[in-house]
Amino acid sequence: MPKDTSIKSVLIIGSGPIIIGQACEFDYSGSQSAKSLREEGIEVTLINSNPATIMTDKVTADNIYLLPLEVKSIIKILEAHKIDAVLPTMGGQTALNLALKCEDLGIWKKYNVRMIGVDIDAIKVTEDRDLFRIRMNEIGVAMAPSKIAKSFLEGKNVAQEFGFPLVIRPSFTLGGSGGSVVYEKENFDALLNRGLQTSPIHEVLIDKAVLGWKEFELELLRDASDNVAIICSIENFDPMGVHTGDSITVAPAMTLSDSTYQRMRTMAIKMMRSIGNFAGGCNVQFAVSNDDKEDIIAIEINPRVSRSSALASKATGYPIARIASKLAIGYRLDELINQITKSTSAYFEPTLDYVIVKIPRWNFDKFKGCNRELGFQMKSVGEVMGIGRSFQEALQKACQSLEIKRNGLGADGKEITNQQELLNALERPSWNRLFMIYDAMKIGISIKTIQKLTKIDMWFLGQIEEMIALENEISKFNISGLSKDLLYEAKQKGYADRQIAHLVKCLESEVYSKRTELKINRVFKLVDTCAAEFEAKTPYYYSTFEDENESVRSDKKKVVILGSGPNRIGQGIEFDYSCVHGVLAAKEMGYETIMINCNPETVSTDFSTADKLYFEPVFWEHIYDIILHEKPEGVIVQLGGQTALKLAEKLERYGIKIIGTDFKSLDLAEDRGSFSNLLKDNNIPYPKFGVIKDAEEGIELSKELGFPLLVRPSYVLGGQSMKIVINEEELEQHVVKLLNDLPDNKVLLDHFLEGAIEAESDSICDGTDVYIIGIMEHIEPAGIHSGDSYAVLPPFDLSENVLNQIKDHTRKIALALKTVGLLNIQFAIKDEVVYIIEANPRASRTVPFIAKAYREPYVNYATKVMLGAKLKDFKFNPYQKGYAIKVPVFSYEKFPEIQKELGPEMKSTGEAIYFIDDLYDEYFQNIYSERNLYLSK
Repeated sequence: MPKDTSIKSVLIIGSGPIIIGQACEFDYSGSQSAKSLREEGIEVTLINSNPATIMTDKVTADNIYLLPLEVKSIIKILEAHKIDAVLPTMGGQTALNLALKCEDLGIWKKYNVRMIGVDIDAIKVTEDRDLFRIRMNEIGVAMAPSKIAKSFLEGKNVAQEFGFPLVIRPSFTLGGSGGSVVYEKENFDALLNRGLQTSPIHEVLIDKAVLGWKEFELELLRDASDNVAIICSIENFDPMGVHTGDSITVAPAMTLSDSTYQRMRTMAIKMMRSIGNFAGGCNVQFAVSNDDKEDIIAIEINPRVSRSSALASKATGYPIARIASKLAIGYRLDELINQITKSTSAYFEPTLDYVIVKIPRWNFDKFKGCNRELGFQMKSVGEVMGIGRSFQEALQKACQSLEIKRNGLGADGKEITNQQELLNALERPSWNRLFMIYDAMKIGISIKTIQKLTKIDMWFLGQIEEMIALENEISKFNISGLSKDLLYEAKQKGYADRQIAHLVKCLESEVYSKRTELKINRVFKLVDTCAAEFEAKTPYYYSTFEDENESVRSDKKKVVILGSGPNRIGQGIEFDYSCVHGVLAAKEMGYETIMINCNPETVSTDFSTADKLYFEPVFWEHIYDIILHEKPEGVIVQLGGQTALKLAEKLERYGIKIIGTDFKSLDLAEDRGSFSNLLKDNNIPYPKFGVIKDAEEGIELSKELGFPLLVRPSYVLGGQSMKIVINEEELEQHVVKLLNDLPDNKVLLDHFLEGAIEAESDSICDGTDVYIIGIMEHIEPAGIHSGDSYAVLPPFDLSENVLNQIKDHTRKIALALKTVGLLNIQFAIKDEVVYIIEANPRASRTVPFIAKAYREPYVNYATKVMLGAKLKDFKFNPYQKGYAIKVPVFSYEKFPEIQKELGPEMKSTGEAIYFIDDLYDEYFQNIYSERNLYLSK
């Protein structure tokens, strides 16, 4: 059946700002969907309130509405455009809930808009826990014993009937919000209340907990002719009891017998068909008993693309959102082309000859005093994915991607040896349980004890045990005595040169030299969806250690763009936006583009974005081998946030060209002493400061600078570990803590300007000319991290004198730093004097916000400047009228036990954009009153 030609325009609903449980995987899905529909000649209109995404960029859709995800915004769009169909499956739970609300209010019917990709019945059945339980019972799919509770009293009665442990699952929520495992009766009342309050319909499903069962997911696609394909099977490393978003996951499933997989496959198809008659994607979650019976029960089904859909797409190379969008407009699976092979149909089930491992990334350090135990409520803020020929290789590469100051799993001297601490950590999972399992084995805790406490499948534990046995064998030798076979085995299992160097007590460079001498070289393999049965046409690669290299180097001039790694607080989706625009700009300048990144949620790691994608850790060893293979003109580091920037020093040392602002200038901006001298030479004011090595020096310096003081380390993101202190005792405590947490880092003390107003500018410099793309004024006064502040573009009450100082300082600093590309500067304004807080010669959090407000592709221009263009080559549009407000968004509901106080360390997980015509707007007046409240304190 060909596409439905009656559908000429489609509305895609986005997911809104990034929050825990709903992150940039929906930017990827929405961008893919829009691209897919526009290929078919369909006009795409998109609504989303998140300015940091590619999804809300004019390269993605025909009409973009940066509006709150509310019914009145939908009505505004439907009044302005003839929309034939709405696709709500690309924006997570937020989009589904909004579509359902519009349906209940008769909006779609009034404007004659069809819903595609899902139907209303499917949304209701899957989101209403009671309806879902009834439907599964009707089709004979087993579930854990469960009952619905719509009141506190009903919940108490269910608990009395089932006994403990129990699982509480609120209806119509995302990321497991409000969900919990209740082990003891004493905790039940508070957790039941939280669950009921979290659900928008005041309803929870209470399950008899099946803790310790194994958890699996299947990603499905179905077309209008009822053809169904299973795209990917995913197994959770962690057993039931840990939210799948917080669990390490593996694809394909490792421990399922074939007969059980076939039963699960049949159940999933049956479930998808039972919830509604629609064409699109589904994610189905199952639990399997950890015994020989392998009993299967259904957990839930999501009739939309999910967090795991993005992972499955990157794992298999099968573009789920892209194909699901075409199915939604009427195509059959067998009418569509496999995007990887370009020669076979999309009606097939991918076969993998490699393994992927996803590991979540947490930011518990941002939420002091929070409960770090993992459970049914998701707490991670991002994730990484490693691809390898074996589970062990993929696991090591994923660990190397996390950026948590580890070189991989183990072999770095950072093991914990306290037996009781390890036993406690094994029983109650937290962010570091994988490392605790390794450490427990290392000190001799038996694998049986570990399995008993963690309930993790023996196969996975056995894989880690094998790795430790290999390490023990390697440790018997020095570098000269290490055999080729043993070194080759370590590299095939994913061990970094740094890890091997630790084991044999030598330098990393010596291991590199030895393996090069022995011709143990990294090769690159294609992700091809079909285990090499058909030739792959898409340049999507991962590395391993074998003989055949499948990545063919071209003769074109090329450039490498370093990605930003996993999302975390302080470095989020806005840097992926910048990387994607960097790729597009470099292509327009005639370069072959090479993307290196390890984040499966992003648009930058879609194989259709860059000319070549290397899905690899943003980790020196991997990057260096890719550079040696590809021989690029240079590397762009200023678009990937602090992750890419930290690699600039090594690139410089190894003689690899940094495109744009050079390393010396990047380092000068980070070195507070040198940067302050630059400011002094240019007669630019800055707060009094000093650099210290220990607490004693800090106390002496404080007598000169005067309290209050801002204490902070160098080379960090999101204001990590920054604190304002008001006396010597607080100063000493924080400096000691900083030097313990971040050894070998400089500690900076700045005199804090009380009562100052903050502002910031973003600009582009070509080495000669400077163009200021935007100046923003913060609502909150100095002391609140810029990422947590409301920012207004353009400024609303800064005097002409202050604005002229900001413009003058920006131009002087840009030229003094010899900036080529982007520059962000933060200012403190007090008594009509503008002081410099810091300057960052790289893409900032605010560049996408300004780009969306002024509708200009500033990162595109900046990248072209890095590659040799001049600012005079561009025609900049005049600034838009009115004001844009950057609204920070927090995920505090995940951590109800912490204080929600803001300060110099960033805590927001995302942002939204809000437009106003004038300063009399009620929304602006409300937030402006907050400034007066802060100042009065």
